[in-house]
Amino acid sequence: MSDTKPTLPKGFYRITVLIGLGFFTMGLMDPLYDTYVPIFLQDFVSSRFVIGAIMTLDNLLALFLIPIVSNLSDNTNTRIGRRMPWILATVPLSGIFFALLPYGGLPSGSLVLIIVLIFVLNLAKQAARGPVVALMPDTIPGEFRSEANGVINTMGAIAAIVGTIVLAPLMDVQLTLPLIGETQRRLPFLISGLLVIVATVLLFSFVRESAAAREKRERTKLRASLKLVFGGRDRSAMLILLSLFFWFLGYQGVLPFMGIYSREVLGVSEGLAGLSPGAVAIGYLLLAIPSGIIAHRFGRRRVIRFCLVGIVAALLLMFAHDPLMRMVGLPAQTAWVVFLFILFCFGMMWGSVITNSFPMLWQMATFSNMGIYTGLYYFFSQGAAITSPPLSGAVIDLFTFGFGGTVGLRMIFVYSAVMMAIAFLIMGRVTGGETDSAAAEA
Repeated sequence: MSDTKPTLPKGFYRITVLIGLGFFTMGLMDPLYDTYVPIFLQDFVSSRFVIGAIMTLDNLLALFLIPIVSNLSDNTNTRIGRRMPWILATVPLSGIFFALLPYGGLPSGSLVLIIVLIFVLNLAKQAARGPVVALMPDTIPGEFRSEANGVINTMGAIAAIVGTIVLAPLMDVQLTLPLIGETQRRLPFLISGLLVIVATVLLFSFVRESAAAREKRERTKLRASLKLVFGGRDRSAMLILLSLFFWFLGYQGVLPFMGIYSREVLGVSEGLAGLSPGAVAIGYLLLAIPSGIIAHRFGRRRVIRFCLVGIVAALLLMFAHDPLMRMVGLPAQTAWVVFLFILFCFGMMWGSVITNSFPMLWQMATFSNMGIYTGLYYFFSQGAAITSPPLSGAVIDLFTFGFGGTVGLRMIFVYSAVMMAIAFLIMGRVTGGETDSAAAEA
């Protein structure tokens, strides 16, 4: 824990915001994808377990693709850098297929078509994720990466707000436009795809990878880095990875069903259902940068554990929300606002966890294996994303069979709270990765 106020490098916020354009593209697509793809699938599939299983297809691809591409980008050497070629090859492609996604979910579409679109979209999007994220630690010194990750996560939160608060309500708009035709269920995805391409052009135009990161090094051996993480004397990196596996189990268990929960239990339209992740994104946005600064003062591990406690409390409130609102007789609209406020608080805590966990791993890495550590982060988080939706879907089906659909859907909040509590316990054993730890490479 540091008692001195950090002195940020000159131009810190300008360069970090520009680097954050890559993360902006992910933040724009992910909430819309997680909210509406399950709704699209529900037109073709009735079982929540099957919907959860289909939602893991992209994560199964990401489980292996992100570490492989991240490692390849570590060892790429071109005139425009080592991350940028991968970004230029994959991010615009993901924007194009994201725009096409709702066409598979229309009545004229099919289950096969939407699965094919999901597969190709995520082939591009998940290949892009590692290089996009590794661009920041290649440029920012280790002691300032919590602050920088806060800025980048703020960019992602702004994108999520644009997608969910501004674009999601356009799902209900019925217009006929040239080339596009009917806009209902299509317009948010089309606009988002265009914004992804524009953000990529701006990123390439204004960001240059640092000379230190682009310096040619001996080829990184994946096995040596894995041995360092899982077989070294300090098990902090391994414990962080295990913790994030459990907190992503909790997060990914709720996320795919939030749109369905909002529509079927809280009684809102498809357009308003998109406000659920929007409320999370607003909370995320407000605390992302301050949480990085707070972590520099009080310690990353301490901030993460405090916020995990807050997340558990918010999830238990979500579980109790519907019966409590009915018991006190609040109107449906007021109950919906209360639920959004709880999600807002959840978002503040969740953003703080994400802002500070990645820098803890990067603190233990070097320029030569930064991509590998980034890939491991996504290997564990995507492993949770694969495992959790079928598990939470099965929980819904099980409790729906015994107690009815409302109770079944509410049980995802209890499931998530248990996973977050386990992550809290594991983080208690982490000792490394703080801002004043000896960085592997300056």
